[in-house]
Amino acid sequence: MSKETQASKENELLTAVHEGNWNAYRTLFKRYYPVLCAYGNRFVSLEEAEEISQDILLWVWENRENINILRSLSHYLLSMMYHRSVNLILHNQARYKAEARFLETVEDVLVEDNQVHFNELQQKIKEALASLPDTYREAFILHRFGNKSYKGIAEMLQVSPKTVDYRIQQALKQLRILLKDYSPILLWLIGGTTLS
Repeated sequence: MSKETQASKENELLTAVHEGNWNAYRTLFKRYYPVLCAYGNRFVSLEEAEEISQDILLWVWENRENINILRSLSHYLLSMMYHRSVNLILHNQARYKAEARFLETVEDVLVEDNQVHFNELQQKIKEALASLPDTYREAFILHRFGNKSYKGIAEMLQVSPKTVDYRIQQALKQLRILLKDYSPILLWLIGGTTLS
């Protein structure tokens, strides 16, 4: 088909669409939709290209009475696809940058908040440990922070391993009550010991 024949057919089709001929519009849609999708997919995802193609062709129908095409219909539609694809890319880039900045800000706040929370939690643990009976606190600290076994602590304190176990369990029970509002982080701070 020569360019003149193709241009003539495009003009006939466009004139029929301009006059509100629904069948002509369906023909236009079937002819140009796959072309627009394929062209748009060079710039954006296929799903985005399909959406843009539908928007363009719907826009053509809704604005059929005011469309003024200087060159060819195909050039007009492909040009629209190109510009809308570029606009979408720029929009996505701006959105990604904004999301990246937001995530950085949130991370900064969380780090600061965690540090404050961590310092507050450290102070609460010190206070909670200080409130334990001396024997409980001693056994707990030797086990948790001194990495001593029950047997090692028993020999050091000259008590039975069962007594050491009892003192540590009692210390944990009291810490669980004293630090109940901090329990998610408490497990980590006291070494993952089960508090229940």
